Formats: sequence, C-alpha cells, structure tokens
Amino acid sequence: MYIRKIPGPHTVTLPSGRAMTRADLPPAGTQRWVASRKAAVVQAVDAGLITADEALSLWSLSHEELESWRGAVLRHGVAALRATALQQYRDLT
Repeated sequence: MYIRKIPGPHTVTLPSGRAMTRADLPPAGTQRWVASRKAAVVQAVDAGLITADEALSLWSLSHEELESWRGAVLRHGVAALRATALQQYRDLT
C-alpha cells in the first residue's frame, strides 16, 4: 500500500480539543458555501492544517473572501458566517 505524502501536518488539534484532518474539509471545487463549510476552512487555516494560499487555490476563493470569513469568526463567532445573518453582523463603519 502506498501512502501519499502531503505537505503540512496530517492532524491538528483545535482549541476545543477536537482533532481535525483533511478529511474534515469540504471537497475541492465546492461551489455552495454553507456556514459549516466556511467554518471548517477557517479553522483549518487558523490551526495550520492548510495554508491560506492552499485554501485559495483548492476552493477558488479570493483573498478578500477568506479574510472576511476569518474576520467574521474572530469578531462574532461561527454564527456570523450564515448568509441569513449577514446584516446582523455587518460592520457599520
């Protein structure tokens, strides 16, 4: 059996104590982004499972899009990633 070598760690431990692997990430090329998929990408980047550049290329995201997700989670938590709650968490600056 051949095990493919991937760059970076195989598993990371999230602040909640849960282990996260690449299998927990959405499939490459995902088009429909729900809050749970966005949260998984943000957690993976923040925990060091994948790099931001890798996330941008895997899911065809823009840098601004990924940074807006990361900022929303940082300021308001995962609930801010829901499309229906966008106005509630929008910055009024």
